[in-house]
Amino acid sequence: MLVAVYGIFALAATSRAAVQISTKFHEAPLAYLLSAVAAVIYIVATVALARRGATSWRVALVCLSVELLGVLVVGTLSIFDREAFPDATVWSVYGEGYLFIPLVLPIIGLYWLRRTARVATGS
Repeated sequence: MLVAVYGIFALAATSRAAVQISTKFHEAPLAYLLSAVAAVIYIVATVALARRGATSWRVALVCLSVELLGVLVVGTLSIFDREAFPDATVWSVYGEGYLFIPLVLPIIGLYWLRRTARVATGS
């Protein structure tokens, strides 16, 4: 289920970033580049979560940690510096446009990784 949700977010974020960058990049370059960064993180996280093994587990851990940090930083900045974010990103206002799933998803993913750590790393 977690991999499926990440896959949906990878598709959504990639589509959003592609449309924003190709049609109106000049209006909000920072916001649109952050959407593209989110898309890449979602894609890599989806692949890492779907695969087994210690390396994939570590890649997923890094992706989900960066994602959570990104949601928190971009979410906070988008509230306090509206001029820097004239248009929304996937992570704006903590993922408000996506029902706050971008805020909750990495927390659930990190919890799942923690529970599967022994199996994935062979400990």
